[in-house]
Amino acid sequence: MPRAINHLLIGGLIIMTMAIPASTTEKALELTIVNPQKLYDPTPNGYSTAVIVPRGARVAYISGQGGQDSTGALSPDFAVQVEQAYANLRAALDGLGARPDQVAKLTVYVVDHDMSKLEVLTRNVRKMFGATLPAQTLVPVPKLAIDPMLFEVEAIVMIE
Repeated sequence: MPRAINHLLIGGLIIMTMAIPASTTEKALELTIVNPQKLYDPTPNGYSTAVIVPRGARVAYISGQGGQDSTGALSPDFAVQVEQAYANLRAALDGLGARPDQVAKLTVYVVDHDMSKLEVLTRNVRKMFGATLPAQTLVPVPKLAIDPMLFEVEAIVMIE
């Protein structure tokens, strides 16, 4: 094929690609929440069974966020640490340019977990995520990285 025709074909393809409206080629990336009817409904406890990240999304991993405030201080109160940890998670999401509804998976670590702590956890998850509950795993642990830490949360996030 002569060189001039080859350049015209390539140029035409570039123009045709550029002429496709963005609305037909770009779709908002959304997580798909899956709670199969054959399984226990986890939503009252503040999580979903599974979450699908759409093809083409980028994924970010947020390290465990504890209950330290901006000075590094930790309250001895479990509920205060959980609330602060979720505020820290929110700040990490903001740093990525992400929203809570883009969190696909949480893993939470609770020192000396018992059922009284579950209400605190569920309240904070619902406050942050509303109806878009991520998949979640709670891991009871004897201790965390710093002795006064009672709670830590890490996240897997879809970023656009």
